[in-house]
Amino acid sequence: MSTKVISLVSIGAHPSSGRARRAEQDSRAVELGLQLAGEDLQVVHAGDPREEALRAYLGMGLEHLDVLEQPAGADVLGVLGDYLRGAGAQLVLTGSQAETGEGSGMLPFLLAEKLGWPLVVGLAEVESIENGTAQVLQALPRGQRRRLKVRLPMVATVDNAAPKPRQSAFGPARRGVLAAQDVQVVDDELLGEEALQPARPRPKRLKVIKAKSGADRMKAATAKASGGGGKVLKDVTPQEGAEAIVKLLVEEGVLR
Repeated sequence: MSTKVISLVSIGAHPSSGRARRAEQDSRAVELGLQLAGEDLQVVHAGDPREEALRAYLGMGLEHLDVLEQPAGADVLGVLGDYLRGAGAQLVLTGSQAETGEGSGMLPFLLAEKLGWPLVVGLAEVESIENGTAQVLQALPRGQRRRLKVRLPMVATVDNAAPKPRQSAFGPARRGVLAAQDVQVVDDELLGEEALQPARPRPKRLKVIKAKSGADRMKAATAKASGGGGKVLKDVTPQEGAEAIVKLLVEEGVLR
């Protein structure tokens, strides 16, 4: 009995131009799904079936892509959960974080919670699937891998540690079918009340420890702080103390 594999995809955005494209991490989820299930892989998107960027996924060798028709600003969690359960999915692959919209990276976690399935973050490879259990490799920092055995069904997120996606071919992209499905629409109340805007650049760190070895870094981190440009405030009012703190934060670029 073959394992039912479904890859969830979203609309990406080019980092420089912002032009719609296939999402990089979602493409890796499709690539991994193709390696596992071949032509039996099912790819699903919740959104607008008229979005041309979806055809880039079809160009990876898919005959069709199922689109759960949803307007912008809809809450797709319930729709996806019901669809995956009804489709008999056993392994659901997603990217770690969307390139458009909220981009919070929370969807896989909320989806796994709704379905009551285990979640593996940073899936790098599926080594085997036997007797309802998947043996997988999870990507860890510094190129390390951790072998896990997980009971199916499960949800897994992929990132840059997963196989690099194949190129999208123009011919298959045009011949493939975007199969729209009419499903329930639930408004996202929280998103409707808030306005999305680009994130502000992170403030610079107040102190960076530079050392060649771990021992040097530990020594620098535990060393007693030496006197420098600090300032000690004594016998000042709360107002004066607060103003001094705000001034320092502005000078360091933490506040603008």
